Amino acid sequence: MGHVPMQVIKDVLPLVKSGGPAMMRNVVKNLVKKVAMNDGTAIAGHVVLITGGSNGVGRLMAEECARRGAKAVIIWGFTQQRIDDTVARLQQMRCTAKGYRVDVSDREAVKSVAKQVLDEFGQVDILVHSAGVVSGAPLLELSDEGIDRTLGINLNGLFCVTREFLPGMIARDHGHIITLSSAAGTIGPAMLTDYAASKWGARGFMESLRNELAKEKSAVKTLTVCPYYISTGMFDGVKTRIPLLLPILKPQEVSDKIIACIESGQQEIFMPPLVKYTALMRILPTHWYDAIANFLGVNDGMNEFTGRKYCLLYTSPSPRD
Repeated sequence: MGHVPMQVIKDVLPLVKSGGPAMMRNVVKNLVKKVAMNDGTAIAGHVVLITGGSNGVGRLMAEECARRGAKAVIIWGFTQQRIDDTVARLQQMRCTAKGYRVDVSDREAVKSVAKQVLDEFGQVDILVHSAGVVSGAPLLELSDEGIDRTLGINLNGLFCVTREFLPGMIARDHGHIITLSSAAGTIGPAMLTDYAASKWGARGFMESLRNELAKEKSAVKTLTVCPYYISTGMFDGVKTRIPLLLPILKPQEVSDKIIACIESGQQEIFMPPLVKYTALMRILPTHWYDAIANFLGVNDGMNEFTGRKYCLLYTSPSPRD
């Protein structure tokens, strides 16, 4: 939490002087809320760009940004019809919106479309990395092209896209970068070798970027999101053994949590909370750690996976966009 703005102190000081203990509790509560909001980024009045914004959590976030008064919402996706449908929906909500078909792993395409965005909108204030693909198959069933594709979209795309919009954020000393990593970025489940590698990389990318920005005393903020399986088409068929501890998440609850954390300034989200404690379990011997993961059903979750496979040897449907 950052320093207390002088205006906040001026606002609450008269209340402190005139009220009793109950008033004091309310003042402290409101003060904490105001300071927390000061560390976050309000959606209202800002230009938001969401990769993977025409489907799933990305689309839900786009709609919520429109409701909260974003100056503009820009959608990057892979399937033109979904992009068009999402933009039409946002415009119905009286939000300035535009969509672009772009493969975030294609460096030259990203540069070209980013230039179009900046020429038209001037800047991007909030950048959300939501594009992603999943294979859901054993390592030996993956093609070389499929592995490259997973790493290209889920990891290399972060570099490509961020490098286009971060310089403007740094120059303005204002901006927010959000990345949807995964619980698979904290633990490596079976049948997710390429996906887990990309999501561990995404967490490392965001942690290093956060520390770079802090070292330079930049006000640009970051948020890393590590959810368990989400009930979108991307992960159809996945199972959880103990729903009370590791529930399959609903897209709306993930979207709502991300939006709230953008505005509050939280830097990491783990959903459900148990995901956060996988790191603590690593103090145990490896065979104990693996035994706990097996007990929780982590390595059986993909056994009945039927979701949108992209990276299998002989299949190539669209990625999540």
